[in-house]
Amino acid sequence: MWIPTEHEKYGVVIAGFRGTIPYGLSLEIGDTVQILEKCDGWYRGFALKNPNIKGIFPSSYVHLKNACVKNKGQFEMVIPTEDSVITEMTSTLRDWGTMWKQLYVRNEGDLFHRLWHIMNEILDLRRQVLVGHLTHDRMKDVKRHITARLDWGNEQLGLDLVPRKEYAMVDPEDISITELYRLMEHRHRKKDTPVQASSHHLFVQMKSLMCSNLGEELEVIFSLFDSKENRPISERFFLRLNRNGLPKAPDKPERHCSLFVDLGSSELRRDIYITVHIIRIGRMGAGEKKNACNVQYRRPFGCAVLSIADLLTGETKDDLILKVYMCNTESEWYQIHENIIKKLNARYNLTGSNAGLAVSLQLLHGDIEQIRREYSSVFSHGVSITRKLGFSNIIMPGEMRNDLYITVERGEFEKGGKSVARNVEVTMFIVESSGQALKDFISFGSGEPPASEYHSFVLYHNNSPRWSELLKLPIPVDKFRGAHIRFEFRHCSTKEKGEKKLFGFSFVPLMQEDGRTLPDGTHELIVHKCEENTNLLDTTRYLKLPFSKGILLGNNTQAMKATKESFWITSFLCSTKLTQNGDMLDLLKWRTHPDKITGCLSKLKEIDGSEIVKFLQDTLDTLFGILDENSQKYGSKVFDSLVHIINLLQDSKFHHFKPVMDTYIESHFAGALAYRDLIKVLKWYVDRITEAERQEHIQEVLKAQEYIFKYIVQSRRLFSLATGGQNEDEFRCCIQELLMSVRFFLSQESKGSGALSQSQAVFLSSFPAVYSELLKLFDVREVANLVQDTLGSLPTIVHVDDSLQAVKLQCIGKTVESQLYTNPDSRYILLPVVLHHLHMHLQEQKDLIICARILSNVFCLIKKNSSKSVLEEIDVIVASLLDILLRTILEITSRPQPSSSTIRLQFQDVTGEFVACLLSLLRQMTDRHYQQLLDSFSTKEDLRDFLLQIFTVFRILIRPEMFPKDWTVMRLVANNVIITTVLYLSDALRKNFLNENFDYKIWDSYFYLAVIFINQLCLQLEMFTTSKKKKVLEKYGDMRVTMGCEIFSMWQNLGEHKLHFIPALIGPFLEVTLIPQPDLRNVMIPIFHDMMDWEQRRSGNFKQVEAKLIDKLDSLMSEGKGDETYRELFNSIIPLFGPYPSLLKKIERETWRESGVSLIATVTRLMERLLDYRDCMKMGEVDGKKIGCTVSLLNFYKTELNKEEMYIRYIHKLYDLHLKAQNFTEAAYTLLLYDELLEWSDRPLREFLTYPMQTEWQRKEHLHLAIIQNFDRGKCWENGIILCRKIAEQYESYYDYRNLSKMRMMEASLYDKIMDQQRLEPEFFRVGFYGKKFPFFLRNKEFVCRGHDYERLEAFQQRMLNEFPHAIAMQHANQPDETIFQAEAQYLQIYAVTPIPESQEVLQREGVPDNIKSFYKVNHIWKFRYDRPFHKGTKDKENEFKSLWVERTSLYLVQSLPGISRWFEVEKREVIEMSPLENAIEVLENKNQQLKTLISQCQTRQMQNINPLTMCLNGVIDAAVNGGVSRYQEAFFVKEYILSHPEDGEKITRLRELMLEQAQILEFGLAVHEKFVPQDMRPLHKKLVDQFFVMKSSLGIQEFSACIQASPVHFPNGSPRVCRNSAPASMSPDGTRVIPRRSPLSYPAVNRYSSSSLSSQASAEVSNITGQSESSDEVFNMQPSPSTSSLSSTHSASPNVTSSAPSSARASPLLSDKHKHSRENSCLSPRERPCSAIYPTPVEPSQRLLFNHIGEGALPRSDPNLSAPEKAVNPTPSSWSLDSGKEAKNMSDSGKLISPPVPPRPTQTASPARHTTAVSPSPAGRSPMKQGSVQSFTPSPVEYHSPGLISNSPVLSGSYSSGISSLSRCSTSETSGFENQVNEQSAPPVVPGPSYSAPEEPVRKESKTPPPYSVYERTLRRPVPLPHSLSIPVTSEPPALPPKPLATRPSHLENGTRRTDPAPRPRPLPRKVSQL
Repeated sequence: MWIPTEHEKYGVVIAGFRGTIPYGLSLEIGDTVQILEKCDGWYRGFALKNPNIKGIFPSSYVHLKNACVKNKGQFEMVIPTEDSVITEMTSTLRDWGTMWKQLYVRNEGDLFHRLWHIMNEILDLRRQVLVGHLTHDRMKDVKRHITARLDWGNEQLGLDLVPRKEYAMVDPEDISITELYRLMEHRHRKKDTPVQASSHHLFVQMKSLMCSNLGEELEVIFSLFDSKENRPISERFFLRLNRNGLPKAPDKPERHCSLFVDLGSSELRRDIYITVHIIRIGRMGAGEKKNACNVQYRRPFGCAVLSIADLLTGETKDDLILKVYMCNTESEWYQIHENIIKKLNARYNLTGSNAGLAVSLQLLHGDIEQIRREYSSVFSHGVSITRKLGFSNIIMPGEMRNDLYITVERGEFEKGGKSVARNVEVTMFIVESSGQALKDFISFGSGEPPASEYHSFVLYHNNSPRWSELLKLPIPVDKFRGAHIRFEFRHCSTKEKGEKKLFGFSFVPLMQEDGRTLPDGTHELIVHKCEENTNLLDTTRYLKLPFSKGILLGNNTQAMKATKESFWITSFLCSTKLTQNGDMLDLLKWRTHPDKITGCLSKLKEIDGSEIVKFLQDTLDTLFGILDENSQKYGSKVFDSLVHIINLLQDSKFHHFKPVMDTYIESHFAGALAYRDLIKVLKWYVDRITEAERQEHIQEVLKAQEYIFKYIVQSRRLFSLATGGQNEDEFRCCIQELLMSVRFFLSQESKGSGALSQSQAVFLSSFPAVYSELLKLFDVREVANLVQDTLGSLPTIVHVDDSLQAVKLQCIGKTVESQLYTNPDSRYILLPVVLHHLHMHLQEQKDLIICARILSNVFCLIKKNSSKSVLEEIDVIVASLLDILLRTILEITSRPQPSSSTIRLQFQDVTGEFVACLLSLLRQMTDRHYQQLLDSFSTKEDLRDFLLQIFTVFRILIRPEMFPKDWTVMRLVANNVIITTVLYLSDALRKNFLNENFDYKIWDSYFYLAVIFINQLCLQLEMFTTSKKKKVLEKYGDMRVTMGCEIFSMWQNLGEHKLHFIPALIGPFLEVTLIPQPDLRNVMIPIFHDMMDWEQRRSGNFKQVEAKLIDKLDSLMSEGKGDETYRELFNSIIPLFGPYPSLLKKIERETWRESGVSLIATVTRLMERLLDYRDCMKMGEVDGKKIGCTVSLLNFYKTELNKEEMYIRYIHKLYDLHLKAQNFTEAAYTLLLYDELLEWSDRPLREFLTYPMQTEWQRKEHLHLAIIQNFDRGKCWENGIILCRKIAEQYESYYDYRNLSKMRMMEASLYDKIMDQQRLEPEFFRVGFYGKKFPFFLRNKEFVCRGHDYERLEAFQQRMLNEFPHAIAMQHANQPDETIFQAEAQYLQIYAVTPIPESQEVLQREGVPDNIKSFYKVNHIWKFRYDRPFHKGTKDKENEFKSLWVERTSLYLVQSLPGISRWFEVEKREVIEMSPLENAIEVLENKNQQLKTLISQCQTRQMQNINPLTMCLNGVIDAAVNGGVSRYQEAFFVKEYILSHPEDGEKITRLRELMLEQAQILEFGLAVHEKFVPQDMRPLHKKLVDQFFVMKSSLGIQEFSACIQASPVHFPNGSPRVCRNSAPASMSPDGTRVIPRRSPLSYPAVNRYSSSSLSSQASAEVSNITGQSESSDEVFNMQPSPSTSSLSSTHSASPNVTSSAPSSARASPLLSDKHKHSRENSCLSPRERPCSAIYPTPVEPSQRLLFNHIGEGALPRSDPNLSAPEKAVNPTPSSWSLDSGKEAKNMSDSGKLISPPVPPRPTQTASPARHTTAVSPSPAGRSPMKQGSVQSFTPSPVEYHSPGLISNSPVLSGSYSSGISSLSRCSTSETSGFENQVNEQSAPPVVPGPSYSAPEEPVRKESKTPPPYSVYERTLRRPVPLPHSLSIPVTSEPPALPPKPLATRPSHLENGTRRTDPAPRPRPLPRKVSQL
């Protein structure tokens, strides 16, 4: 049975539990769980990370922890009872854990590893805390480390700043907001500006001296030297090295490590140096023999220096090598370091052994205790401490020192009878009064223990030696008196004995007779001569002698003798016990000389402060002793001396002696009567203030008033204790009189002179310190009243003296901070005077920083409680300060921020403090306070101004810059206060400003505030972590929903006044609804219905609402707001909150439901596109998805919304995307959209986007130039030429010949580029996007995409899969079914398609270079084709061509490619089936065309290598040996087929015709081949000729000419196809050529890939073949693709299966008939006419074995994904023609099938939509319908150079601009009336040479095709006409290439009817563009 738990409430999971059992709860190690129930070893509860899922888990898997339970029962809350730091650590580490893993994913390795180390550190520290074995101090230290690391990690991860007090997190509800602000500010400042340490320390470690020839011991002396003042500033660090240059005591670190302590910040500068002096211990000369002398001398060795500034980088200088120098002359050794610093190179050089000193140096910062903690290892191992010389900057009271520093400076000695100077050594002893030498009180430095004697180093042969060696003598105070220092001078012999001979001595006593010590300074001592064996142990013999030349007796002749030699020393005493000052001693001994008291008191001010503080207690005892002795006589003097001492302690150097004085007052002061004299003298001074001219001394007295009052109070207390409280009233009266004098003096206004105001300022600055003293004797209320009266007496004039005003405020501030103010009783008395002064200053906007601090302190004391005193205080503050506080915040936030960073920080601080004060006040206000406040306004105007003011201030508080970004805690508190206040004030708004009192401004301000409140970043809980979100919801709830409900409520109250806010509030309210909070959305969305309803009532529609909604939606969603749920919410039928149904339901009930539902639909569709756009834009790279999405949105704005400005904005966004992706052609087309909206007018346009203010003409010119530049970069030069012409016309019309010239040159350069530069032809791919996971603009749609340069199918497929990484590639080309459409996945279907150009005119014209044709093959393409072969019926295994059908799919796009995007949607699909016979006809046509092209290229020598022609001939002829075209004969010429298919008679005839034509071409080709074939390929050629005759015989052909003449072929019933190559004319290399004339404006169709061939293997799949026929080395490339099978090669060709020939060239029903007149006139190149796979085009070397025997028939390849088709090379037009006149007859088109995947066979006898043209060999002169001609193949006599074919000659082929040759007649369709008229005209007889056909002219003039650059937007299935800016006027003269095609597209085929030419469109009127 499950029992609710009593104590087991909280635990931590210690083992993972999968929860696989029923009701099991899955848990991970470390999860915290709350336990609800228990049962037999199981618990039931939930994990705190996911409290919604409850379950059971084993109790043994959980470690229980102590916790307290709040709200016991269903909603109980468990709080662990553990240290708050532990709780914070645990939750923080959990949050970090997730983010830490994300760092790894984002590849932020550095932070990842640093955070990992910090987390491990925190875990270690956490363990220490949990163990609980730490001392109190250590616990504080650990917590400090923990919080520092937590704050660092939070800052690095961008988390919130945590307010802390005593290392524990603070609950904002438990403290005032001002205190919270200060805590946050303190932590923020601590984080931003680390406190500079005032104390620094230098760590020195001696490693070794590296020298080549040491051999002697060394002494190394470190010290710090000030080169500016030329003096040492530290003691010395002294250490000894052994003979190897290593420390002598390596096991004692204190002997070779030292810490130079107490360096001030002023000492960290470049002119402070570390100096190192090295002394060797050994022989006199470094090079002397070892046995020369046994005595050791100290001799100079070398010196090194280093500037301390080199260490300021903060890095440890490990193993620093210092160069060691030696002076050139020993006499300058004393200043060698100065010479090195000054770089006086002539005086020193490197030591002979080139020594280097290895040391480790490091600067440490902080006080010495902090250093001990942080570098404990250094101190634990041992380190010597090296002090500064003298006292440190701050003298501590407990410091005990008694150090005498002696510097042995120099000496002057006589030769002493020697011929050379002496080698002098000085020995020093300290001798006490008894005559005994003191042991171990001479310190050479900090590294060595003190010694008993000192030996100086010896300078060789120098009678004026200078040593400058510093020694410290730490002599105890009791040894000082009577002690003296003796210096003995010896000459050191360099002889073998090495004796040291004594020749003199000096001495100096340490203390004088009067008790003063040896004065600081340099002393010239007398050198007393003596004999070598003189005994100096008896001190009495010499102590009576004079010791210094400064005190010589004039008549002492003995002394005069001794003065010839001198010795100088410098002394410096650093003692806290001894003094050198006689005046100080006189004062302390005042009782011995009472007559000197007045003089001693006067001299006290001249004594150095350090002397006074050393004897502070004694001095104070002396003063009060004198006062007790005779107060009348000395009272004033003692008072002045006391003032002097008190003010001395204000000095920072002696500041730490204040506690000494406090202790003295508390414990040692005994002047029970002193208070009377002190009050009396103080009152006397205060009374004299207003009259005194000089105020300096009075100001000194006022400055000392704190301690004067302390003495007064303590004295009175002592008196009361002694007398039992006598004279109490008298004392009170004295104090009252004193304060009255003070009040009088404060109330005086300064009359011109500032002295009085200065005195007032001095008094005020020190007066608050008196309060605590008065409280010791008086009641709180009494003191408060005294203070109130005193402060109230201040002058109220604000303008008098700014400095006094500041001090006055500081006094108020100190009062508020004082102990007196903390008491509620006294606070209520003092508060009015405090508020009065604050109000005055805030009114004048002066001293805001101090005001802010005072206010903060005021509110810090008012805790959040409802006690009566607090409520009364709030009453007073609200009445006095609320209004002025609001105005102050408005004032300071409206000022410009100062530029100085320091001032700016202060500015931000003061703003923040005032805001915190306002929030504190508002949080403390209750209903009663708000009611009183609102009632206090006398008029509605005042109330209105107040509400506007407070709403404005709230808007300021909500600004993101108000608080630092990581102050979320502060922001949430502020928002809680704001929403509470707004709820109070909204009632006032409803009651006072509705109906007849309606005020738009105040309501607008209210709504605006509410909206920006809800939109704050810190309230978007969805962005928070789960734990943070939970905490916020528990403490504050979702404040957005609360405010949303308030908005709704206030909106409902507006009634008819709602109209004032429509449409202004649509945008703000829409912004609110975009927040992903369901409750908030449900509350806000009904408001839109209300707006639409009211707008409908007012104006009959809601266009304003719609326009504003759409505009705002775009800007908001582009900012990242809104989501998929929001879109569904707008359009769904989900009920909203309360009684409100869904928005759609509400609208459907209205009378205006149609327009309402339409608006909702439009908004929903817009949101779909905007969401897609936003999602796409989040990606880094520019890809097709981004561009496609932008195009979709752009079109939506244009077609559905007609939002011109948005349309233009997205044009430019799309343009930028194209430029980024280097889609320059698309970029040009995109910019052209904007260009089309403009005219060549002078209308001014406003500044817009990046365009300046300019005229419409200028902007259009700028756009034209940009478009031309992009067309140029995209190699789309033909389009650029058209624009060049257009802009040139404008320049010409304005006579701007300079620019006209430039434009013409640009145009010419584009022509040059067309002819000179290579252009790659892109591949095209059909892509289907299926499944619901695609964006809306792609979902279940198919597109055709223009590939990148060199991009093949595999590469394109991979690119698409990279763009859509979750997509699945479909492996078939069949149309998917409905399950794929509705699947929750992404499916991609990709295969290559063939572009079908609409116009064939340029492509069919002979003589046009390939690099011109290449443009028309792949530009302005609307139609694409894809062929799929299949077998229908029973498959014949012996001849599969009998049943091989082809399904041909044609795709029509909404816009032509290229355009504004690289892909466009397929608008329509058409599917037709081609019968096996039609397939065969097309294959033969294509192969014949390919052969002709190759022969032509060979003839004109465009092929340097004949291999392509050889391979093609071989593929056709060699295959014929094993069947070849005979397979077609077997399939279609047999009796059974003809009988069973009577309707195919014409087609069979056509097939026979093509076979005969192929034979002719082959014969001609062999003749050309024979001419050019290399010698080594002659056997192959002979073999081909032999096999050709076999092939001819199989066709039954004997002689071509005879055959054709004897049996002309007629097609009485019409042919099913247009005969491209007229008649089977006889061919020979000598044949003449007739060139049909073409219209330059009719565009031929483009065929890009070869179709299937007759010679493919029967079982092989179909391949794409691309003909490469330009260079000699190129071979034909074949790759698999979906094409039909062929008869005579192993590979078949073309993605289009049977034929890539454009349907327009084959009389497709989808092509306008007026383009068909030139069909039978041309020999197309391989790209102009599809290469057939029966005659394979060139292949890769690996695919050379293409031409297998015909018996090996191929099966089709139907998989479109096998490979990408290879690009075809630009073909060369044929230079000869086989065309002859044809008959034209139109066939019925009714049998066309649209769209089914495998449609039934057409019932019509004719092929659907195919036209046939009969060919007749009859002579010229026939009727127009029957006319034909056969041309002989005789070479032209003019151009004949060889037996081969002639070159392309305009002389023989006729003018390209003249009419059509009489040998080729058009056969046109009946669908066009104009063309029928042409057909009815008769043709002139055949004329050799150029001939003209009259009927052709009108056709040529009208057959213009759309310009390749035009953008076609298809709306409602109608083509958009070309904008007038690019339309080209019709001229009578034929234009030059490139032509100017008309921008219309033939209409689509509807209901199986043939497409007809569109009627000529009038020039459209230009759209009027708003001033953009």
